[in-house]
Amino acid sequence: MTGKSGARQPLETLAVGRVVRPHGVRGVLRIEPYSTAIGGLHAGSKVFLGPDGVPATVTSSHAQARGYLLSLRECLDRESAERWRGAEVRVPVEAVPPLPDGTYYHGDILGLAVVTADDENLGQVVDILQTGANDVYVVRDAENHELLLPAIASVIREVDLAAGRLVVELIPGLRE
Repeated sequence: MTGKSGARQPLETLAVGRVVRPHGVRGVLRIEPYSTAIGGLHAGSKVFLGPDGVPATVTSSHAQARGYLLSLRECLDRESAERWRGAEVRVPVEAVPPLPDGTYYHGDILGLAVVTADDENLGQVVDILQTGANDVYVVRDAENHELLLPAIASVIREVDLAAGRLVVELIPGLRE
């Protein structure tokens, strides 16, 4: 997110998952986790749903083989759960534990400017694909061209959150 000055503004909430679908008839939501931070949700936790950030209170949360099941005080039946299909689940940043050095939440990376070590502007991170082996950053430039950058040490040389940029090294085969 950028402000009028062009500098990245601190995030107030962090996306921790996405509602895949309702689970059962009692308003339970099946969640695809974006990070392990979703494991910190417990009864009484505050979450925000969808693009409008509709507030809700967790009544229970537990891991399952393919994600998490999340029950909310405001979601009591399948119909109300269906409303949230595809919605992101966000939590207040202060409720998320800090990550180890060199590890970042997706919300930290999205929106960063991407430059080479020679200061060539490649665009901005607009999406993150989760492949299983490593994340892939989708970078879009001003002409709407996309570049896919694997989030591996040989490509991502520096993450500078304060400056709002990623410094990368383009290895052979990354550009068309």
